Amino acid sequence: MKATAPWVRTRLRTAPGPAVALLLLVLVTSFLAAAFPGAVAAYESRGLRHEVSATTPDGSVIQLSSDPWQDVDGAREKIFNALEARRLTENYQQILAALPKSLRVDTGQSAYGARTLKPVEATDAWLPELNGGRPVFTLSAQTAVAEHSTLASGRLPRATAGSVDLATGTVEAAVTSATARALRIKAGSTVHVPRADGAPLAVRVTGIVEPLRPRQSYWSVEPVLRTPTFLHTPDQPPLPYWHGALLLAPEAAPVLLSMGPEAYWRVAPDPAGMDSADLPRIRQTIASLEQGPLLSTLRTEVAPQLEVSTGLDDVLIEFDGIRAAINPVVAVAAFGVGSVVGVVLLMTGGLAASRRHSELSLLRSRGGSVRGIAGRLLAEVAVPVPAGAALGCALALVVVPEGRTLPALLASAAVALFACATLPLRAAFLHRRPRLHSDRDDLVRARPSRRRTVAELTLLVLAVAAVTALRRRGTSDGDADALISAAPVLVGVIAALLLVRLFPLPLRLAALPMARRRGAVGFLSLARAGRSSSATTVLPLLALLVALTTVAFGGSVLSGVADARDRASLAAVGADARIDAPQGLPDKLAGTVRKMAGVSDVAPVYREFDLDLRDGRLDRVTLLAVDPDSYARLAGRTGFGPFRATELRKSAGVLPALASPAVAERLRGGTTEIGEAGAPFSVRVDMVRTTTPAATDGDFLVVDAAGLPGRHPASTLLISGPSVAGADLESAARAAGSATVKLRSAERDRFTTSPVQSGAERIYAVAAAAGAGYAVLALVLSLLQTSAERTAMLARLRTMGLTRRQGRRLLVLENLPQALLAAVGGALVGWAAILLLAPGIDLDRLALAGHAASLGRVQLRVDPVSLLLPALGVVAIASAVAAAQAWVITRRTTTTELRVGDTR
Repeated sequence: MKATAPWVRTRLRTAPGPAVALLLLVLVTSFLAAAFPGAVAAYESRGLRHEVSATTPDGSVIQLSSDPWQDVDGAREKIFNALEARRLTENYQQILAALPKSLRVDTGQSAYGARTLKPVEATDAWLPELNGGRPVFTLSAQTAVAEHSTLASGRLPRATAGSVDLATGTVEAAVTSATARALRIKAGSTVHVPRADGAPLAVRVTGIVEPLRPRQSYWSVEPVLRTPTFLHTPDQPPLPYWHGALLLAPEAAPVLLSMGPEAYWRVAPDPAGMDSADLPRIRQTIASLEQGPLLSTLRTEVAPQLEVSTGLDDVLIEFDGIRAAINPVVAVAAFGVGSVVGVVLLMTGGLAASRRHSELSLLRSRGGSVRGIAGRLLAEVAVPVPAGAALGCALALVVVPEGRTLPALLASAAVALFACATLPLRAAFLHRRPRLHSDRDDLVRARPSRRRTVAELTLLVLAVAAVTALRRRGTSDGDADALISAAPVLVGVIAALLLVRLFPLPLRLAALPMARRRGAVGFLSLARAGRSSSATTVLPLLALLVALTTVAFGGSVLSGVADARDRASLAAVGADARIDAPQGLPDKLAGTVRKMAGVSDVAPVYREFDLDLRDGRLDRVTLLAVDPDSYARLAGRTGFGPFRATELRKSAGVLPALASPAVAERLRGGTTEIGEAGAPFSVRVDMVRTTTPAATDGDFLVVDAAGLPGRHPASTLLISGPSVAGADLESAARAAGSATVKLRSAERDRFTTSPVQSGAERIYAVAAAAGAGYAVLALVLSLLQTSAERTAMLARLRTMGLTRRQGRRLLVLENLPQALLAAVGGALVGWAAILLLAPGIDLDRLALAGHAASLGRVQLRVDPVSLLLPALGVVAIASAVAAAQAWVITRRTTTTELRVGDTR
């Protein structure tokens, strides 16, 4: 019986190198593809949790309330039962059971009970009384006080079920330590408050408690429960009086029926359990709970007039807006890298098909069918590709555990399918007809077919449509589809096809003077560059152009974000640091700060709010009295309303002034007397600026401090010096009294607190790095595809007298035209893509996370480093790879490379 060796096993044993290389390439590609959706989901989920956690408790808690007098019809006993602790607990359990699982509840910080709707005034004379009158108290019978506090003195209030009713004269309560200190309450004190009918209710304080985690929802939805506050009378001017809380036992809640009570349930969401994938369901739940079927269900089960209020929907809407504005920008990077990856995989299949051209041609000439050859090739690549894709997917799930499994599996499967299809389809296309010898496909002689022209025109139409749509619709509202996100890629594709068509012209022009020179190396290098196949030129050039465009686009995005944050933080502070004191700063403080390490300049400023312009209008204007020299230097450095110091210095009786446009219009350009009646001064607006360092917002008027009547000590120091130490400034501010320090670096950090921002920036950085890496790989593959032919050519030339040094120069110069084409074309395409797409790219949410800043719209700007450095890197890497290849080739013997019958 005749044995036949299996095709796949034989191929893998005889040529394991290409299989291992393909496995590694697919592994890396599968890892990036599987990690991308997981990374996006991870930073979105962290951003959602951050937004909910950063919101004040009263802005995120779902508050449900009902008035027992309105909700219960019938006898007094039913109304009384509505505030019983057992009934409130049952209602709380019904509310939790009605909420869907997508809205996870933090039961540890949720609370329920009963309280008085309006504070009641205490009648005891021993309580501290402010100018506004006697203290008032909110009586609250909230559950689980013992679990959320520690006992400082006394004991917790007690009451048994059914022992308290409307007629009860005395109940027990506890107060927090802050309330006890402010209102001089001790364990054993009795506070008397009136009922609705005027009868007094005695509340005996049995204990003082210290809240645990006082900033969390249990204590902070109604802050007066832990800390007394000031209320004010409606008089003019308003007068303050104390507002505190008395914490009753839950079983004592029925006594509140005589004071206008409400039953409440405060459901705190659990940010740790929130996932961005659940966001639509959470928003739907909130809408249903506020005005929908869920509210109807709860009104049936809990109370007919149940009211629901929450600020959680506003938090979710704001987060959804940030995510929707950032995602299209991230999608641009994903499309760019994905396109480069696709081209590299195509080049990998093309390289394998080119290396095995003779073998496959022989099989085809001896009766092998296209389907059979493609099937054998598919069986070969089906061994390393699925293994690499599975390993990459598993690695991605380990590195990004927050990601969801299904998107990662689908991404890895798409990579595996594409990688498996490239070699069989490429080989089937090349060998669809048996050919003894293939025709020349020189770049300078090739004539594009009609099909290629139609395909290129179709891509051109798509690119124009994508750029137009992006410029018109933009990305600020998140309404961006795949065509818009692929706009930079389409621009790169059109540029690559255009450059391939134009490339022969400069080659012909450069070859003319080279043909007249005595040396052969220059002419041969240009001739060899022109003899390269158009098929082997398009894909590498396409990969390099798309990669360079993606890197330039990503670098410009990151540079624009960093620049916007720098400008926004500078606008918020006015300098690198500032010290403010409402009552004025000591005169010696400016000299002390000037001597600190890292401080280059200090500009003292006197600020007066509500400057009277004597025009009868109430619009607020800020007076800024400055030292002209130091303030002019600061304005020049920051770019906020620069001017010359001599233009502000007083030379006669009238003060020259720099004003905002609104103030200049009110003063109408002439000499005007302004200021208080006791200290008026005359000003003349000589300069109009929209911004100035000392005023972050609003209208302003800047004058020379030396020209103002009276003494005006500086209330603000604007400090320049990027390396100024905040600790030194804090120490100086404490010595000056009630002064505050504001650092530009700290202000800038506020713009990067959102995980959505930092996650999107990391993805952009990884996308730029991955695009550069795959571009280098495309460059190497393009050189490897013609290495055999180049090696044989160099061996023949060496038999004709070409030296090793000339051979190395020849190989380097042969690759230089294509590298220069890719570098120059990539830089130009990246620059053009940024200019074309900048009007449609809004980086405001990515840069500032929705923080207000007087910078206008943050747009994409060209970053020269991201534009030129990768282009120069392409030339350097191409030259280095060609030089290394030439060094290896020239060290081989000629007889090794030249064999009888070799067609290379």
